[in-house]
Formats: sequence, C-alpha cells, structure tokens
Amino acid sequence: MARRQSINWPGFSHSNPIPNASRIGNIVMSSVIGPRDPATGKVPETLEEQVTCLFLHLAAAIKAAGGTPDDFLKIEFWAKDQAAGRAALNGEWEKMFPDPAARPARHTQSLPANSPAQVQCAFTAVLGG
Repeated sequence: MARRQSINWPGFSHSNPIPNASRIGNIVMSSVIGPRDPATGKVPETLEEQVTCLFLHLAAAIKAAGGTPDDFLKIEFWAKDQAAGRAALNGEWEKMFPDPAARPARHTQSLPANSPAQVQCAFTAVLGG
C-alpha cells in the first residue's frame, strides 16, 4: 500500500489531476473545496447555498477519509466578502461543531474577485485524535 492515499468522494472532483484530499497515516489535508452542489455539479447563486454545499463536502470528505467532524483540526475559508462570508459560515459552523469548547481552528481570507465562487475552503484533520 502506498504511504500516501488519495481521498475522493462522490459529488466533487477537480478538473486537474489532483485528489480532493490526501492522507498519510492519521493526517488528512484537502485540496481546495469549492461550493458546487453535489447533486447538480453547479455553483449555487446565493452565498448561503454555497456555504451549505461546502459543509456537505466537508462532511463527505472526512467520512471518505475514515473520520468524523471531530477530527477536523483547522478549516480555512476564502470569501469574496469576508464580513458576509463569516456571517454565512457561522450557522453551518455551529451545526457541525456545536460544542464551543471543542471546535477546530478557523481562518477566513479574501477570495479573488474573479472567482466564480463566493466562498471555498480547505482543511487539515487528524483522525482518531
């Protein structure tokens, strides 16, 4: 078995020859995850719908890697409008991570204005941590 394992899940893929995430041992890091709807493959119009899709992909990604949301160590987000992005993220964030004493680290940065997405993310997870 290869030391590094590519992680992919249904409803999301990259156009370049890269995996959705990669795992070595109990460490998992994702490539950039966009807000495409897993059922249609299209980017929803509203920020709220895009955030919902991101969190669907986060849940699918950690499951495909053999973990649970408790294994996320850090999630980085990029948003076109950081203030609106943070506000939209908070609802789904609190649903996925309801315990304020056990949430992963989070950082939100600016997304280029020419991006077709309003928000995207990448994560680091430690399985079984």
